[in-house]
Amino acid sequence: MPTTLVTGSRGRVGSALVRLLHGAGHDVRAASRSPEQLTPPAGVPAVACDLSDPATFAAALDGTDSVFLYAEPAGIDAFLSHAEAAGVTHVVLLSSSAVLAPDAADNPIAAPHLAVEQALAASPVTATFLRPGAFAGNAHQWAHPIRTQGAVDLPYPGSHTSPIDETDVAEAALAVLADPGLRGSAHHLTGPETLTAAEQIEILAKATGRPVTAHAVSRTAWLESVSPFMPAPLAGALLDYWADSDGVPALVTGETERLTGRPARTFTAWAEANAAAFRP
Repeated sequence: MPTTLVTGSRGRVGSALVRLLHGAGHDVRAASRSPEQLTPPAGVPAVACDLSDPATFAAALDGTDSVFLYAEPAGIDAFLSHAEAAGVTHVVLLSSSAVLAPDAADNPIAAPHLAVEQALAASPVTATFLRPGAFAGNAHQWAHPIRTQGAVDLPYPGSHTSPIDETDVAEAALAVLADPGLRGSAHHLTGPETLTAAEQIEILAKATGRPVTAHAVSRTAWLESVSPFMPAPLAGALLDYWADSDGVPALVTGETERLTGRPARTFTAWAEANAAAFRP
């Protein structure tokens, strides 16, 4: 039976995909730069694969037919050379809808994903691109202030996204890995609804049963608050993205439902399932 290598198996999408592939009877190999920290289902091997370290590629890819790949451009050319030598015929890339923007090549969020897409497009290995927008799990960035202060600082409370549950992304990946007819396609994945940041905070408040306040703050104040742990170019790109989407409903594509065969999970459902992370 063909084997699928799932890179980034410590991530929310990768770990969910490993479970889905195993549950569907597929031969799957869970990969991470720290395989000792993985907890895959019984019978699923954990292997070392650091996407920035080509020395880890050959052993991880040996005997595999397909790959679920995170977008790390540092070692992509070497990875694809090893994949071709190993006999890999299909790569499913976890890309980003940011690559669809006109300034993608110069955008710190989009550029790494675009670079990997371009490398795959130039490779003889068939590639399928999954391009999700904002993840529902991005809300975890608010968990600490909600737990400790019952309030969140938002530079653009009215900025819209259509957050997608990472499990839906994993199910979409399962669909394109399992259906040969979907190979070589590209899919802009979204959640089922457009929500402002403030509306997401309201939903989290209801899910936790605690009042949570959204405080509007200036760009400068927000930049100062994230500067210890977020590079300035990335923070600036996020602010510009939120500014552009302030008061503008986000696109809802329906592509998630078309791939998975069922409606995409709502942010409310995600919040209820993850409410414990936001309670003291």
